[in-house]
Amino acid sequence: QVQLVESGGGLVQAGDSLKLTCQDANRTFNLLNMAWFRQAPGKEREFVAAINKYGLAYYVDSMKGRFTISRDIAKRTVYLQMNSLEPEDTAIYYCAEDLGGPVVPSRRVSEYEHWGQGTQVTVSS
Repeated sequence: QVQLVESGGGLVQAGDSLKLTCQDANRTFNLLNMAWFRQAPGKEREFVAAINKYGLAYYVDSMKGRFTISRDIAKRTVYLQMNSLEPEDTAIYYCAEDLGGPVVPSRRVSEYEHWGQGTQVTVSS
């Protein structure tokens, strides 16, 4: 059963914006920490942003100010608004959910139980 489905990726130019969407089938969505990770070719998967079950957002410092994570509980959807995109942002972006849900979301891949299939974001210079 597909739990998480991402969409919204694409090919854009440097300086453009994209908004990624992750639809979650989990009925306890409001109790979960949700996160976005990304993986560039030849690199490890890395944390981008998370939103905890209370709606508080956490970011990697380098992306703070450019990326915004948000959620719609009624739609069981989490979003990642990405502005001022750079070629270095090119990666597959993954949505993930943490059933444990500590107040401060983990930034470790291993702490997230379910993952989406990913959506490709390509930023040309």
